[in-house]
Amino acid sequence: MTTAADWVAGARPRTLWTAVSPVAVGSASAGAMGMFAIDTALLALVVALGLQVGSNYANDYSDGIRGTDVDRIGPDRLVATGKATPTAVKGAAFVSFAVAALAGIFVVFLAGALWLLLLGLFAIIAAWTYTGTDRPYGYAGWGEVAVFAFFGPVAVLGTMYVQAGDITWWAIAASVGVGLYAVALLMVNNIRDLDTDAAAGKRTLAVKIGSHRARQVFAAVVLLPVLCAVVVAFVHPWALLATVVALPSLYFAIAMRIDGAVREQVGMPSGGLKVIFAGLSAVGLVYGLALALGIAL
Repeated sequence: MTTAADWVAGARPRTLWTAVSPVAVGSASAGAMGMFAIDTALLALVVALGLQVGSNYANDYSDGIRGTDVDRIGPDRLVATGKATPTAVKGAAFVSFAVAALAGIFVVFLAGALWLLLLGLFAIIAAWTYTGTDRPYGYAGWGEVAVFAFFGPVAVLGTMYVQAGDITWWAIAASVGVGLYAVALLMVNNIRDLDTDAAAGKRTLAVKIGSHRARQVFAAVVLLPVLCAVVVAFVHPWALLATVVALPSLYFAIAMRIDGAVREQVGMPSGGLKVIFAGLSAVGLVYGLALALGIAL
């Protein structure tokens, strides 16, 4: 029998900050224009969380029935371990998407922009087809692109637009920083699972370019948000708070390279990726909140 703790773990709570950060930054950006709307902001948060949780369950379901997660290194998955049936996990994904869709309809009503319904529909389709369907784009190396787009510009600027009815250039810069941290989190997973993904035919970006280059790309991805915060600071000086928060990113970049060196020498991961994942989750969340606070101030 699947317990409540199993379902919570299956929702991957350590990844949910990727839904919170963009909504916080987008809402702060609207607030900087004097257009913050608490009701719309909260609904946008429900949309973001619903899509993220739904995507996590959908990924669990699709990878589980393919057998991709059988020999995974990271945390256990519901379907792969038999803790929940594929049908139940698939249903949980659909319920999550339904909650996101319902909240999204209310957001569209409040914003008065019907075209946003198409964007919401596209987001749900993208969340499902990441690992779902016969040709999932996550298996073709496009996962990082989708994560950047939907947890960066789309989420941040969408949240700003539904409240302020406009977007600004500095908000675009802020959205890039937020999206890059979400990409970094995905890259840690994909670098960790590189060997098992390759064996299962999952051609992630890490599999395509190899461990060494993937770690180099990761270093750039975790350091660029510092530059994004500096750009935002030209208009909102307090955004420099986010650069201080992002300083541990230098550690992550170095630690990732050290983990790679250990792997090459002994033929197996050093175990440092688990620490990097946890630390990156914390820094990514605090970076987004600090950036939001800096913009608001």
